[in-house]
Amino acid sequence: MEDKVEALDRTLHAVMGQLTRGISPAAMMLAWSDWAIHLAAQPVRSAQVLVSGPLTRAVEATGQAFQALPPREPPTPDSHEDDRRLADPSWDAWPFTLYRQAFRTSGQWLRQLTEGVPGVERHHGQVVAFAARQLHEICSPANWPATHPLVLQRTAATGGMNLLQGARNFAEDLQRSLQRLPPKAAEDFVPGRQVAITPGKVVLRNHLMELIQYAPTTAKVHPEPLLIMSAWIMKYYILDLSPHNSLIRYLVDKGHTVFAISWRNPDSDDRDLGINDYLAQGFMASLDAINAIVPRRRVHAVGYCLGGTLLAIGAAAMARDGDDRLATVSLLAAQTDFTEPGELGLFIDESQLSFMEDLMARQGYLDSSQMAGAFNLLRAIDLIWSPMVQNYLLGERSPMTDLMAWNTDGTRMPYRMHADYLRSLFLDNALARGQYLVNGRPVSLGDIEAPIFAVATQTDHVAPWRSVYKLNLLCDTEISFVLTNGGHNAGIVSEPGHAHRHCRVLHRARNAPYVSPDEYVARAEHVEGSWWPALQAWLAARSGPRCKPPRMGHAELGYAPLCDAPGTYVMAH
Repeated sequence: MEDKVEALDRTLHAVMGQLTRGISPAAMMLAWSDWAIHLAAQPVRSAQVLVSGPLTRAVEATGQAFQALPPREPPTPDSHEDDRRLADPSWDAWPFTLYRQAFRTSGQWLRQLTEGVPGVERHHGQVVAFAARQLHEICSPANWPATHPLVLQRTAATGGMNLLQGARNFAEDLQRSLQRLPPKAAEDFVPGRQVAITPGKVVLRNHLMELIQYAPTTAKVHPEPLLIMSAWIMKYYILDLSPHNSLIRYLVDKGHTVFAISWRNPDSDDRDLGINDYLAQGFMASLDAINAIVPRRRVHAVGYCLGGTLLAIGAAAMARDGDDRLATVSLLAAQTDFTEPGELGLFIDESQLSFMEDLMARQGYLDSSQMAGAFNLLRAIDLIWSPMVQNYLLGERSPMTDLMAWNTDGTRMPYRMHADYLRSLFLDNALARGQYLVNGRPVSLGDIEAPIFAVATQTDHVAPWRSVYKLNLLCDTEISFVLTNGGHNAGIVSEPGHAHRHCRVLHRARNAPYVSPDEYVARAEHVEGSWWPALQAWLAARSGPRCKPPRMGHAELGYAPLCDAPGTYVMAH
């Protein structure tokens, strides 16, 4: 009877989770009640915030605006509350400047109201401030046709045809969403045709992944093979998009023998697969195959996002066990310490995880659309409001790009794996504490002796660069740390020749003193352009003299080529 009651509760939570996109109502209520109770317990502070400061200035600014006088001392835009779209010169004219002033001032007032309330648990305070900011962004004058100068100008110039076209765009998007189809024009970027076209062969296939070996393009290659492991939360071909912005093709053309893992998109039957399964059937199985195809050579391993975290776990386990098959370790936008995961941590607490586990337990996985809700909120202006204005108010369609199309090609996360990832790594920070277990024994990142090349991106909302930088506190080995501009995806897909790219590079010798993040920014070398050449030069400097390329696969040892790249798993939806 007790099991049936628990199952009914889980089913109820799963149904609620479908409606809330996986966000726990209980977690939100806990945060809001904590804030409200402590705010009510301080009536003097509350009254001061409500009747003075930004609110008073807003009233004064409004009165001056209606008297056709310029408002004095306008509020300084703040990254926490300002909509950067309001910096456009079209907002300088009256009455749009009034709308902008009111929005900025109300944002400052809301921030004073929700942040820094004494007694509120830190996590709850951050959740409340984030939720309030999301609600405030809805009210931005840049989101509404009657208060947006460019929309009004376009409407007048076209006789309202932009709004008619916007309505057509909305109807088309709604229909495609209900049919679970990708956005329009995403079908123009098919793996193996327009993207993921670097020539290669699948040389290993198991239940979790396909291992791709890429064909050489140079007469001689560096002797050490290179393994690339992206996260299973994404399709691997973000690193092999179009020929001009493919990191895989770039490294192949520079004389590296490149292998890449293409993860299988799991379904409900894979609910019990955990991180150790991904480690064994993914990373370690790939190393075994590469060692068979390219014998007696150590491997350069590269991990991106969660694939980088898995690589760090695997490298630590190998170091613990005396396995020295890794020549180097490169971590791209990958966290190893989760004490400061950025705003993504707002969705990680005991209440939220319990709710999400009930959702995943019912269906056996977490769907990409359920993950997208949290990621979209982290960059609501870029991912929700700006596209809404462009598509539905201005009636314009942004051209589909390879990166945009890839972003719509989502994957699923197995129940056990994702629950373990969120609890052990995010909530308990077990990896950084030396408490994460691999095959029943803890691993320590401090055991890693292979040189590390770590890349972080300045505006990363998934793996904030200061969080990625904490690797320097956990490892004593040689670390080259690169900070590039851009976000979690665009900062990594940053090919040479990409406009407006730059990075900072600082090399730390083995056992050298720790350098703080602020010191790093001051001391690191500023490099104009892509970070890819820095990675390639770093790998080449730790490789032997060039030699003849290895064979494609090794049929005698069980690694015969199975099919052409990009394989079959990448096609599954």
